[in-house]
Amino acid sequence: MHESLPASASPLPVEHDAPLRQHNSFGLPATARRLVRIGSDADVRRVLAHPELGRMPKFVLGGGSNVILTRDMPELVLKVEVPGRRLVAQTDAAWIVEAGAGENWHALVAWTLEQGWPGLENLALIPGTVGAAPVQNIGAYGLELADRFESLDTVDLVTGRTVTLNALQCKFAYRHSLFKGALAGKSVITRVRFRLPRPWRPVLGYLDLERRMAETGNHHPDAATIFEWVCAIRRAKLPDPALIGNVGSFFKNPLVTAEQCRDIITRDPHIVHYPMPDGGYKLAAGWMIDACGWKGKAIGQAGVYDRQALVLVNRGGAIGSEVVTLARAIQESVYGRFGIRLEPEPVIV
Repeated sequence: MHESLPASASPLPVEHDAPLRQHNSFGLPATARRLVRIGSDADVRRVLAHPELGRMPKFVLGGGSNVILTRDMPELVLKVEVPGRRLVAQTDAAWIVEAGAGENWHALVAWTLEQGWPGLENLALIPGTVGAAPVQNIGAYGLELADRFESLDTVDLVTGRTVTLNALQCKFAYRHSLFKGALAGKSVITRVRFRLPRPWRPVLGYLDLERRMAETGNHHPDAATIFEWVCAIRRAKLPDPALIGNVGSFFKNPLVTAEQCRDIITRDPHIVHYPMPDGGYKLAAGWMIDACGWKGKAIGQAGVYDRQALVLVNRGGAIGSEVVTLARAIQESVYGRFGIRLEPEPVIV
């Protein structure tokens, strides 16, 4: 079913009882009581001005690659589909590239390389949309979105005003930002701008990339080569959401102090760990889950991927409660062995 906003406003179809299975990468069944597709800042303002929709609680949905749906959605779902990508500015120091929040993230990475603007290649093949990337502060293979971020535009869901925020204002942290904190559910990101440094310098200090350099004998890869390597590495480790429902890495790699790390190493000398700039350590959550025997196991139709224990998958017909039950069981198991409480990356609704 569809309805439209009043004739005084531009047409903005409202979908009733909209199925969300195709709008979340885990492929979980859920229905939105009402759904509106957002293509611009003005669309958000039209929704806020509507006498009924404006008063409804709202849930912002991008590509659905970082959400676990455990219920139907009585909220008004704002499906962000803002299009567009362009070069905003070019200086001796950087290319500034802008993309609409509804653009596919991987497609943007590939497009920037095609245009001769490298810098995002380490973040290739991460599922989801451009607008979701800063929410999660996505990261992979030695690079985080915050390292390439310039600014973003967001529409306040109370006032309807468009506000531009810089990196400091977004409060980026490991897999976290202001949009998972104080602004969670209170604004809609519509456009994101990226600063791609000139001259380009490769980011190669990640073990898998170092292995590729050793295997190929190419110790000075260009951006296109790094892009290809990252895609190959990810495809070997992670299932394609189009074929097997998943949200990528399900748990954050825990950050611990040097003292905590030493204590765990005393008990488990083989635990995979990485030093951090602040003197602490990042532990490999996937290694800990695997060590607890979870790889390939399942609860109902929700399972642990047999090639990468950090990834939970939909084995066919999984429901949200099965995913949550499996995640909690893994958390308890890891806590019991290592004394570490794993934190999920996706938002559980």
